[in-house]
Amino acid sequence: MLRKKIVLTGGGTAGHVMVNVALIPKLKELGWEIVYIGSHQGIEREIIGRIDGVPYYPVSTGKLRRYFDWKNFKDPFHVLKGIWQAYRLIQKEKPAVVFSKGGFVSVPVILGAWLNGVPSVIHESDLTPGLANKIAMPFATKICLTFPETKNHVQADKAVYVGAVIREELKHGSAERGRRLCRFAGKKPVLLAMGGSLGSKTINDALRACLPALLSEFDIVHICGKGNVDSSLIGQQGYRQFEYVNEELPDLLALADLVVSRAGANAIFELLALRKPMLLIPLSKAASRGDQILNARSFEKAGYAAVLMEEDLTDESLPAAIRRLYENRDRYRQNMERSGNNDPLQTLLSVIEDTAR
Repeated sequence: MLRKKIVLTGGGTAGHVMVNVALIPKLKELGWEIVYIGSHQGIEREIIGRIDGVPYYPVSTGKLRRYFDWKNFKDPFHVLKGIWQAYRLIQKEKPAVVFSKGGFVSVPVILGAWLNGVPSVIHESDLTPGLANKIAMPFATKICLTFPETKNHVQADKAVYVGAVIREELKHGSAERGRRLCRFAGKKPVLLAMGGSLGSKTINDALRACLPALLSEFDIVHICGKGNVDSSLIGQQGYRQFEYVNEELPDLLALADLVVSRAGANAIFELLALRKPMLLIPLSKAASRGDQILNARSFEKAGYAAVLMEEDLTDESLPAAIRRLYENRDRYRQNMERSGNNDPLQTLLSVIEDTAR
């Protein structure tokens, strides 16, 4: 009989956790016992810590950088320590399968599973795999893909196209609750701006620089990241700042008429599922491996989003791009309606259960 126990892992950013958050209630309904392995201080510990019935075990990890840093000389030892800790935890817990959403903490866990002979499933969000997943993929049993094009970058016999997994609660937000939370009068369209779970100083600064121009046309909800609230703008009519939102996010998304966002895969597929016209400002290659640029261009080509490159972001270009997006909002919504309504979450659950068997 299948031992219905699963280890989940993934962290570093909210994007590497939220698919796990979507999976947990469904796994519980199916009778799975769930254990989470994450880092000591990553955002995953805070997010998973709010979920009842999911024990959390931290392991040592290190960031695998593509640039010179003195920490590159000691972090491999943290990773090796993490592999040993994950190996012992998996040996003790004896799961039927391990599921990874990625991030550097997932590398020790996937390797620990492989050393124990436990099958594992990785979910890759971006169009091209990140460094952590590239390292872990040879040791995984199955690799689930968000973009069909990613099949060109992974081992063909392991690849399964699943699509983007969306948290069910995001579909049940209330625009009225969001309006009350923000204390908006409801007379203007609402612009939601966010820069990922850690915030974006570039987007924050550009948005605030053109607030007077935008507030004449829009009410603005700004999720600006921890420590990034501008105290001088508290109380500004039509402008509401949040460091980070959790339970409130479905209501704020329901309230939004259009969204300015980074181009992390989880975020943009959530906006696609909710049919929100979006202006994507991907991280530049100077600050990333370029994965967000590929994500954004894919959505732009499909007609789901407008794109403004970070190097083109100015006090003039941002308001102009937002106005064009609003003028063409119906066209973007129509394109998104044609994107399909398959059930990636159910497909992913089937892959996990089949792999466990």
